[in-house]
Amino acid sequence: MTPIRVLLVDDQPMIRTGFRLILEAEPDISVVGEASDGVGAVESTEALRPDVVLMDIRMPRRDGVEATRLIARAGSPSRVVILTTFDLDAHVVDALRAGASGFLVKDGPADSLVGAIRTVAAGEAVLSPRVTHRLLDRFAHLAAPAAPEVPSRLDALTGRELDVLRALTRGLSNAEIARELGVGETTVKTHVAHILEKYGLRDRVQAVILAYDCGLVVPRNTA
Repeated sequence: MTPIRVLLVDDQPMIRTGFRLILEAEPDISVVGEASDGVGAVESTEALRPDVVLMDIRMPRRDGVEATRLIARAGSPSRVVILTTFDLDAHVVDALRAGASGFLVKDGPADSLVGAIRTVAAGEAVLSPRVTHRLLDRFAHLAAPAAPEVPSRLDALTGRELDVLRALTRGLSNAEIARELGVGETTVKTHVAHILEKYGLRDRVQAVILAYDCGLVVPRNTA
């Protein structure tokens, strides 16, 4: 099996060293490079073509948000996971909008880091149900009032694809969606792929943001 190629981007050498030690202990993961700022992140992603970029969000010269935006805009197949000291802030939301496939808190457990790398490399996104709700509550001011009709921007989706999209906004995994809808997990994956293809989205994180931007669902009020 070809190892998952990872690029580490953080302006703190000790953080990079710690992540390298954790990841290189795994037989299916290989750290192929490091960068200390967003400029180096973009250059190294282009040169090394890693499967996953672990991207710090606050760095000199160019921050993680802009670096993520440039990587996504270039059409790179590399998938970005944002690293942050805080559980959720506006910069993380901006990075997800820019094309990141999820985020991790730096002081989280080592197994969550390893699991996230494998999840993102497999084409999924890294957002737990708890974090998904908190993220989407940030978009409450963008969501239209709940309405029985489907927003016109989502007319391209079938009824079942809309069901899947609503389930994605609740942070459900493919397996959980399959059980809830009474279909096979492969069928759910197909529906998710169709949603992404129809709207030119990179992953389910952006699909969830689309659902809230369109007013398909309204975030919970957690105030």
